[in-house]
Amino acid sequence: MKPYLALLFFALLAGCATGPRIDTSHPSVNYDSRVQFVVMHYTSASQERSLQLLTHGQVSAHYLIGDDTQATIFKLVDEQYRAWHAGESEWDGRTWLNSSSLGIEIVNPGYQDTASGRVWYPYTEAQVQSLLYLLRDIASRYRIDKRNFIGHSDIAPLRKQDPGPLFPWKRLAAEGFGVWPAEPAVAQQKARFDISPPSITWYQEQLSRLGYSIPQSGTLDTATQRVIGAFQMHYRPQRYDGVPDAQTAALIQVLLNMR
Repeated sequence: MKPYLALLFFALLAGCATGPRIDTSHPSVNYDSRVQFVVMHYTSASQERSLQLLTHGQVSAHYLIGDDTQATIFKLVDEQYRAWHAGESEWDGRTWLNSSSLGIEIVNPGYQDTASGRVWYPYTEAQVQSLLYLLRDIASRYRIDKRNFIGHSDIAPLRKQDPGPLFPWKRLAAEGFGVWPAEPAVAQQKARFDISPPSITWYQEQLSRLGYSIPQSGTLDTATQRVIGAFQMHYRPQRYDGVPDAQTAALIQVLLNMR
């Protein structure tokens, strides 16, 4: 091949390799983060088994908080990617939350059914401290509405009960990761609902406004009871039987007033 033809050939190859010029001088301000929600879970397994399931099983999470002395935080999936932790889920009209959330698993056995009833396992102080550290770090990088720090049972109440009634929601809310109704306001609303209890339709409509996926049937069906129970587990963990009562109504109303 003649020299000038060779030069022309390699110039054409170089042009094909580089492709068109990409101009990055006009960045748009119209965007937001993929991460809109943070969903908390417990693993129902030991730390060793949890790591195995979350790295080589059919589920995953962005983070795992261990139950060792220091409650080690394991980063399992990069935050830019979807982890498979939420499954079929819905919150505030958004469905299949894997695409828009970060999942945090905490090593905890969950519960054990005994002859005297169900016994739930507590979270250690080290785990709570690690969780708060992680949430502060996440919040420093994403603008997540404080109402969108939620549990698996909130987004899938017909299937899930984690992170359970011993999860420290009130403590997290005090740090800005969630909301919590003030006791005086709840007492005031409870007195009103003691006199005039709301209808089942009211519960269904107002829980939907809070973000829960709940039937709008006007009847206390099984699904409605499960959603009320999930709400109670989050905000009234002392009793979460799914029975609508004045205190549950008061908690709902105060939370709505906080929006």
